[in-house]
Amino acid sequence: MDNVTRILHLDMDAFFASVEQLDDPSLRGLPVIVGKGDRGVVSAASYEARAYGVRSAMPVAHARRLCPQGVFVAGRMRRYAEISRQVMAVLGEFSPLVEQASVDEAYMDVTGADRLFGPPAELARKLQARVREAVGLSCSVGVAPVKFLAKIASDYRKPGGVTIIEPHEVEAFLRDLPVGKIPGVGGKTLPRLASLGVKTCGDVLRYSAEFWEARLGEWGLALHARAGGRGSTHIVTDSEPKSSSAENTFEKDLSDPEALKRWLLRQSERVGRDLRKHGLAGRTVTLKIKFSDFKQITRSHTLAEPTDTDEEIFATACRLLDQERLAKAVRLIGVGVSNFARGPRQLALVEDRAKVRASRLDRAVDAIRDKHGKAAVKRGRLFEE
Repeated sequence: MDNVTRILHLDMDAFFASVEQLDDPSLRGLPVIVGKGDRGVVSAASYEARAYGVRSAMPVAHARRLCPQGVFVAGRMRRYAEISRQVMAVLGEFSPLVEQASVDEAYMDVTGADRLFGPPAELARKLQARVREAVGLSCSVGVAPVKFLAKIASDYRKPGGVTIIEPHEVEAFLRDLPVGKIPGVGGKTLPRLASLGVKTCGDVLRYSAEFWEARLGEWGLALHARAGGRGSTHIVTDSEPKSSSAENTFEKDLSDPEALKRWLLRQSERVGRDLRKHGLAGRTVTLKIKFSDFKQITRSHTLAEPTDTDEEIFATACRLLDQERLAKAVRLIGVGVSNFARGPRQLALVEDRAKVRASRLDRAVDAIRDKHGKAAVKRGRLFEE
């Protein structure tokens, strides 16, 4: 037994695709690709599809060319979220210090857990067995002294792998590790590093922290620290959301402002419903537009008072859209709300009756949709299509 800090990272294997194969046994062994419509992107690919070079975030059209025999399915986020909650509940059986990083991954502080579950490798195998028992899916696990190394370790032997990095192994593990494996090092940073002859974490350490700070600012200091195995061990157990948003990529580019506004109305309803569900209200409404040439812009407006009403979110997004000159057709549009109010909201001396009515209407519609499905009520403007 020891008190060495140990951070565990769990990553579900090909999560969305694996859920589809779990729910439909006829898909098992087939190249399943989550993502439909050639204008969209791949959300997930089964390992059978990855053998053809298909990867998440890849355009669906490209995935079809690589794997024409692939089974393309639409995503089911509610189902994935349901399974995710079950997985997180399993993690809670092993430690109270759990930080959910995304729908399919989480960090957990397992320092001292060997007293209950055995050494790290044994704990990891027990955790994998419990996850499979609870949801019928496999996961990969990494354990290391810091969070970023645990994340790298969980990806080391996928699928279904376990990788343990002991403190005395960190230096050797990182020495020849490709620098692109460090979280945060992406397509823009890699060419700059390559121009300096930096291909591995060991290469990073050939230069001082001051050298990297001069070239990359604060990120340079973080890069140098991570190459040396230094990083955060802090587990955030109750992370509050910072924004809520919805967006859509169109099958065909759109130029008609009224058609774009109908999409903004759908999205405003989705965002407003999400805010009300979580008891949130935000002051800043953001419009996101991606044009046919892939140029992307965002425009924001901060309201005097926080809102969670569909109509106010929609009206603000429309004003932002009206201020833009749409010189090119639009490929994607989205709306988001952020800058959430914290603590109790101050009551106005004179209530805005229109806002009160809008709030009551939204909640009444929410109740109807909860009972009868989201198609039970539809705004008149959406019948114009």
